[in-house]
Amino acid sequence: MSKGKRKRKNRQTADQGVDEIPHLSKTTPLQLRYYGDPVLRKRAEPVEEITEAEIKLAEEMLVTLYATGNGIGLAATQVGVLKRFLIVDLGDDENEKFDPLMLFNPEILSSEGESVAQEGCLSIPDVRADVKRPEKIGVKAMLLNGKYIEFEASGLLSRVLQHEIDHLNGTLFIDRISGIKRQLLRSELEQIQKADRPY
Repeated sequence: MSKGKRKRKNRQTADQGVDEIPHLSKTTPLQLRYYGDPVLRKRAEPVEEITEAEIKLAEEMLVTLYATGNGIGLAATQVGVLKRFLIVDLGDDENEKFDPLMLFNPEILSSEGESVAQEGCLSIPDVRADVKRPEKIGVKAMLLNGKYIEFEASGLLSRVLQHEIDHLNGTLFIDRISGIKRQLLRSELEQIQKADRPY
């Protein structure tokens, strides 16, 4: 998921910067997949155990997310990997400090309330639309250490998690808007599909 106006935390600082972590500073960002790529419509497979491959994927996706400049969430399907894994980093604001969430096999256990907010997506650049989602959710997921946790999320964190879990199920945020609204975005979507991008 992308967020146009939210300030990202500075990842170049000595205590937090990717460049200051030796194994991440040498990690190359993965290639994003864009609207029209069939992989975005496929359902990702559960991760049975955390191996070196999963750790490497987490590192590569973290670097990829930060390389976008405006990303706050990324699902493995968006880089062509059909594993149930996502990363969320909301950045910092004046009142809150947020560390990256790296979640395997995320599952929504409960939901309540309702809210409408504008969403964007790294795989559908420059397209934004209002999307209705539950305001609060309960989530279960496996961490990088292989342990499962359960937690509640609300507000922006809830929205980003729902957006990224949708990706893992082959669903895009534009699927959650009305047909009329999708028609209004038709030309933008066609341009994304026709763009010459490496895969």
